[in-house]
Amino acid sequence: MRALMVDTSLKWVDLPRPVPGDGEALIRLRMAGICNTDLEITRGYMHFSGVPGHEFVGEVVACDAAEWMGRRVVGEINAGCGMCAMCRRNLERHCPDRQVLGIQNRNGALAEFLTLPVKNLHEVPGSISDEAAVFTEPLAAACEILQQLRIDPDWRIAVLGDGKLGQLVIRVLRLTGADLTMIGRHPEKLALAEPLGVRTRLFEPGMTGTCDMVVEASGSSGGLEAAIALVRPRGIVVLKSTTHDACRINMAPAVVKEITITGSRCGPFAPAVRMLEQGLVDVLPLVTKIFPFSDALEAFGKAQHPGMMKILLDFGPRPDVLSQNQE
Repeated sequence: MRALMVDTSLKWVDLPRPVPGDGEALIRLRMAGICNTDLEITRGYMHFSGVPGHEFVGEVVACDAAEWMGRRVVGEINAGCGMCAMCRRNLERHCPDRQVLGIQNRNGALAEFLTLPVKNLHEVPGSISDEAAVFTEPLAAACEILQQLRIDPDWRIAVLGDGKLGQLVIRVLRLTGADLTMIGRHPEKLALAEPLGVRTRLFEPGMTGTCDMVVEASGSSGGLEAAIALVRPRGIVVLKSTTHDACRINMAPAVVKEITITGSRCGPFAPAVRMLEQGLVDVLPLVTKIFPFSDALEAFGKAQHPGMMKILLDFGPRPDVLSQNQE
């Protein structure tokens, strides 16, 4: 199969088609997304070597569980050992021996095929397009904020960052009725939030505020310092950014203001799928361009340009792999 590989650089490779293990499914890719984490991985984040990519929708083409055959699916990206204390608490994302699709010890979605445990899969309802389904993973990450915190509808909340994740966070948080402001550096990106009734502001160095909560989704190593300056005493900062660059700031203001800082990572897929199915969140305005998978290197280059939102990769029509040799 054709795949993109991160090693010393991002390059095309030919790899054997993966063979699903016990309890796993082989999935033929239909569409994949490029996110900021993928871009950071090409810069050395997590020291990952392998096939990147974790946002996908595909079709199950081989599986011991016959009921999954032929289903269109998305998949949760963390595969735990199943035996440790974290796994027994259904917190595979914190398993010390976990594999993370396209990020840690497991080849990801920028290939024609991938494998995942069947328990990680979620069927995609027919009413959801591939273009929307591919947003399930980052939308679930936005939903995780609601799992971690009780949001008061009277809160003033700022989302710091106008990129892909920030846009999804603002779309989820608006369902709480809270008073929302998006702060970013790109007028054309901020404009995507304005039809939702969200106030927008251009970021200025030295900004301060009295927000009850700030979600830091800027993708910048300086985002935490800015978020601390924007939140009120005893407010909450939610950290969403993952960057290769180190974050070096004076934490004294966080102590003096008695701020609660919450890290927030992967989230629940089932609510994200329901949001898409019920039309509660419209993700399609966030798609900048769809490339054929054969142009994936060009797509990565495009994704790094300022002003880009979501870049998708379309794997196109595929032959019936069920009749092909699986070697």
